[in-house]
Amino acid sequence: MSQTWSGELAEMVPLGLVITLSPLSIIPAVLVLQGPRGKAAGLAYLFGWTAALAALTAAFVGVSDLVGGFGQPPRWASWARIVIGVGLLVFAVWRWLTRNRSAHSPPWMRALSDASPARACGTAAVLTVLNPKVLFMCAAAGLAAGSAGLGIAGTSAAAIFFVVVAASSVAAPVLAYAVSGDRLKERLARLNEWMERQHAVLVAAILLVIGLLVLYKGIHGIS
Repeated sequence: MSQTWSGELAEMVPLGLVITLSPLSIIPAVLVLQGPRGKAAGLAYLFGWTAALAALTAAFVGVSDLVGGFGQPPRWASWARIVIGVGLLVFAVWRWLTRNRSAHSPPWMRALSDASPARACGTAAVLTVLNPKVLFMCAAAGLAAGSAGLGIAGTSAAAIFFVVVAASSVAAPVLAYAVSGDRLKERLARLNEWMERQHAVLVAAILLVIGLLVLYKGIHGIS
């Protein structure tokens, strides 16, 4: 069981990194912090983001239970990893081929710099559902955790670990700003500009590496 447990936690890391290293996860949080109520709005955004990630992951853990999770790992789990890995690789190629599109944030995203705490919280929750990459990774993590045969306690711990990893890139600037205040505004603005310019390349590289890792684990599971 200890080997299964450590292996499952290791699998949660790359899935969570797809979300946490994505510029589309970090940029909205940085924009919220630049508003007149940056501290309150940032904390509200973090709450909405984390709660939505947890809810989505828990929902897919429940789906896994309905199709044979919590006991011994089902045969379909390895095939699901292969499908997820291939999907990530396809998305990585598409993101690279479309890397020369506009590098600027859309108007609705730039408007987050004036968001109230309530709006920031709601926007964060909506973005988790509307972002296919986030939804896909929550599905992958929930199904993987629920199909690993870890029992209820182990499955819950694996899902929580995934949510912590996935939310870490939003939590870091928000909590840092809550402590340091306006002293971080200039650095956050520079970070936002850099990520907007490099967004497509960053996403393609992240998806490529993690897609290969997930695909390898799936192939290894059926060999």
